[in-house]
Amino acid sequence: MMKKIYPSDQINHYLLIDAISIVFLFFLILREETIFGLFGNLLLLAVFLLSFYIGIWHRDWRLLAASLSGLFVLTLFGVFVSSSILLFGFIFADLIGRSRSKWHIGYGIAAIAIMFAIVYWQSSDSQDNYFLLPVMILQLVFPILIHIKEKSNRLQGELDAANAEIEKYIQEEERQRIARDIHDTLGQTLTMIKLKSELTTRLIDKDVPRAREELTDILITSRSALKQVRELVSDMKFISLQSELDSAEKLIQSVGMKYKLHIGELPLLSSVAETMTALSIRESVTNVIRHSRARCCMITSEVIGSSLVIRIYDDGIGLNDSGSGNGIQSIKERMQLIKGTAAISNASPCGTEVELNIPYYGEEKENRIQ
Repeated sequence: MMKKIYPSDQINHYLLIDAISIVFLFFLILREETIFGLFGNLLLLAVFLLSFYIGIWHRDWRLLAASLSGLFVLTLFGVFVSSSILLFGFIFADLIGRSRSKWHIGYGIAAIAIMFAIVYWQSSDSQDNYFLLPVMILQLVFPILIHIKEKSNRLQGELDAANAEIEKYIQEEERQRIARDIHDTLGQTLTMIKLKSELTTRLIDKDVPRAREELTDILITSRSALKQVRELVSDMKFISLQSELDSAEKLIQSVGMKYKLHIGELPLLSSVAETMTALSIRESVTNVIRHSRARCCMITSEVIGSSLVIRIYDDGIGLNDSGSGNGIQSIKERMQLIKGTAAISNASPCGTEVELNIPYYGEEKENRIQ
């Protein structure tokens, strides 16, 4: 109910002060006998209260109009009751400072100055006027201070909102990264488990010793998958490009596919670039095993200018108009992260070709740390 009468964003800071100020103003005016009479006093106080109410709810021209109306009422009371009534000008000085228009603030400050000038020249008691100068100065400065404070609060609110959006974006990016890492890292291992399980099913009645060996491999691979999960939960680790090539060779050969590797001297890559490249190769090899129905996979590399170009070929069924699936998007995103490119196309005469173009800086590595 209170939020409908008084703005909720101002309750904690202004409500108590405004309530006390208005009660004191009503008390001071209603106890005095003025030329306006009781009815006139009540009417002017009603105008003051209405002006105040409009001022606390609006920040446009209505705030300026309400402030001018309220200051006019205070001017009348200041002339015909007491110049001390001008102390209540801080109420509208505060409201004027909350305006979003600098022109409105300027007009409001000018109105405050005019109010003090009129009361000073019309007042007959010079003993009460000595305090008007410092009070006037404070009320003239007050809107500027409030404006600076309000602007700071708005900027802080916008900053908090922007930070919230950035945090939300970072969290979403992190979720996508984790999802890609789980897909790329565990997908390869689980594919191996699936293939070996199918092989074991066929061997269980024909070659028991071989089936036992495959079951042992499945157990070892399962433990490796569990280790990978723990590593992903901790953080994405650095992945050596050479070690990933070695793993790709073992994986491809384990499913009975031929593997050819033609890798020259690898240039020096940053840790991020090397990890993203290794994961892209892992995704590509996983796609070959899962979807290509290929008999052979070949990986080559060459340095062209300041770029390392890695190509992954297979002699399978090709893309079949599914160029946006099978982890291809994640490969492109990883290359974009390191300002590289990824091109996936049908190879000639058959199969698929993945070309990774990785920019690098520096000289070639003579001794790579494994």
